[in-house]
Amino acid sequence: MAKDARDNWESPMQFVMACVSYAVGLGNVWRFPYLCQMHGGGGFLIPYLLMLLLEGVPLFYLELAIGQKMRLGSIGAWTAISPYLGGLGLASVVTSMYLCLYYNIINAWSFWYLFHSFQSVLPWAACPVNSNRTGPIEECEKATPTQYFFYRETLNVSPSIEKNGGIHTGQALCFLLAWVITYLFIIRGVKSTGKVVYFTATFPYVVLLIYLIRGMTLHGALNGVKYMFTPKMEELANPTTWINAATQIFFSLGLGFGSLIAFASYNQYHNNFEWQAIIVSLINSGTSIFASIVTFAIYGFKATINYENCLERTRILLLNSFNLAEDSIIINNVFEMIEKLNTTFPEQFAELSNKLEDCNLENELSTAVEGTGLAFIVYSEAIKNMPLSQLWSVLYFFMLLMLGMGSMLGNITAITTPLQDFKFLSRISNEALNGFVCVLCLLLGLGFTTRSGNYWFTMFNDYGATFSLLLIVLIEVITVSYIYGIKRFEKDIEDMLGHRPNWFWKIMWGGISPLLLIGLFLFYVINYIQGGTPTYQAWNKDLGKTEQTEYPLFGQAFIGLLLVSSVSCIPLTALYIFCQRRKHAQQHKQQHTVNTVAA
Repeated sequence: MAKDARDNWESPMQFVMACVSYAVGLGNVWRFPYLCQMHGGGGFLIPYLLMLLLEGVPLFYLELAIGQKMRLGSIGAWTAISPYLGGLGLASVVTSMYLCLYYNIINAWSFWYLFHSFQSVLPWAACPVNSNRTGPIEECEKATPTQYFFYRETLNVSPSIEKNGGIHTGQALCFLLAWVITYLFIIRGVKSTGKVVYFTATFPYVVLLIYLIRGMTLHGALNGVKYMFTPKMEELANPTTWINAATQIFFSLGLGFGSLIAFASYNQYHNNFEWQAIIVSLINSGTSIFASIVTFAIYGFKATINYENCLERTRILLLNSFNLAEDSIIINNVFEMIEKLNTTFPEQFAELSNKLEDCNLENELSTAVEGTGLAFIVYSEAIKNMPLSQLWSVLYFFMLLMLGMGSMLGNITAITTPLQDFKFLSRISNEALNGFVCVLCLLLGLGFTTRSGNYWFTMFNDYGATFSLLLIVLIEVITVSYIYGIKRFEKDIEDMLGHRPNWFWKIMWGGISPLLLIGLFLFYVINYIQGGTPTYQAWNKDLGKTEQTEYPLFGQAFIGLLLVSSVSCIPLTALYIFCQRRKHAQQHKQQHTVNTVAA
């Protein structure tokens, strides 16, 4: 490994901003609110905060300590602890590479929506007219305008992963732009990244605050916020609630990718990373809760609009069916009139039973959506109904872009820092090495801009990192606790901070955190085995909705490759080191024998 002078962050605040920019990402906006909705609203905060204490903060602390002590990227840091563990760092680099390949396509979608927001009428506000100009396009009519814009205009998605189609030119250009900006952000390593993170870390909070103020003034927003903070305590008896809380903490903090080790390696040796680990972890979780309040305010607005539209359609149906006066039924007395008409005209009302909709605000609020469905469809649906919708659209998608770009800085650093630590690559300038990594990821990621690209994106998102990260972090904490040794690790921390970690950290590293990780790992393995053939959501344009579809054989084989390729680096590297050492030992023995005979 190269031993040249290492770049440093200009200040501890710059390092904290880099960690916040990396850890606070799209998952805080589109995953945590979904989990709250699924697992009892405010009641989900109990397992979430408990898992933050038992798993999140201790593992975050551990990775920062390793990086700052070794002053090397993931490969160099774990090799320094034991040459047999070099594959652990390599596994982190491969996993980060997979993430980089598909993560920037989300930024490309954000660019696409951002550019389309500068129009007098938002293009997802209404269905486009068909070629005969006799009505809306059939596919859009069967779906919704926001779904049509995402699946047809943005993705031009194919009906299945087996039908590829060509590259979407608009998406390819947005993808290129995303990688150009990523390169400009990291062009000189931490010298340029350290300045960019001040903006990428703080701007999303400005937008979230503006959205909170605006969101709380929207019609029906309080219905959503009330739904969030009304706990369903029975959900605490559901094991899945605790599993999802632990998983969300784990992935939200970005553990196992090597980004935190890389960032910490640029710290001053005596930097107080202990408080920084606690502060960044709390900021990350606080952001998730803050973003959820904003999201549920938007949910409440959207649900209330849908609920009232349903009541209005029911009102018109009753007026027309029973020839009633226009003012005899209003939205507030629809249910009362349904009971009255059912009692007064039972036979006539029975004929309407199959036409009446079930208007229920609770059902509207409980419809849970995550991922791209929440970020690009549900939010777009709500934005189009706001006054000055173009302004809110620009703000929202620019915020998504900053969240995505901030995370990309950490993802790329997790790849470039370990590479720069090698002597034969340390001679290459930051600009050249970072440019090579960006161009390589751009070329490999172009497949996500094809018509079937969204299905490959889903595959990478579901299987590219989950399994490998759990195993990587499990081996990390076992290595530090039982191979490197807690006492030795304590002395390293004392050397850096001037004091040893207290009993809480040692209990977490030595027992609680590894047990939680083993439980999570076993859950995912069992869940994958019992899940049967892997599936994805394929868009059916004839029905205007997604349908669950099994991956074809080549898709299943590729999933297997994704699962195995990164974690296989760990045993293969250990085997290579073992063979090399055995070979050197034999050569040394033969040389010793020759020297003895000669003597």
